[in-house]
Amino acid sequence: MAQVINTNVMSLNAQRNLNTTSASLATTIQRLSSGLRINSAKDDA
Repeated sequence: MAQVINTNVMSLNAQRNLNTTSASLATTIQRLSSGLRINSAKDDA
C-alpha cells in the first residue's frame, strides 16, 4: 500500500513570507513604540 504525500508549495512559500513579514513588523512596532533609535545591543552593531 503506497502513501501519497501532497504539499502545496505556494502555500508553504506564502506562510514563510508571512512569518518573515510578521517578525519584521514586530521589530518595527517595537522601535516605533519605544521612541528610541537603539532598543537592544544588536541595533547598534
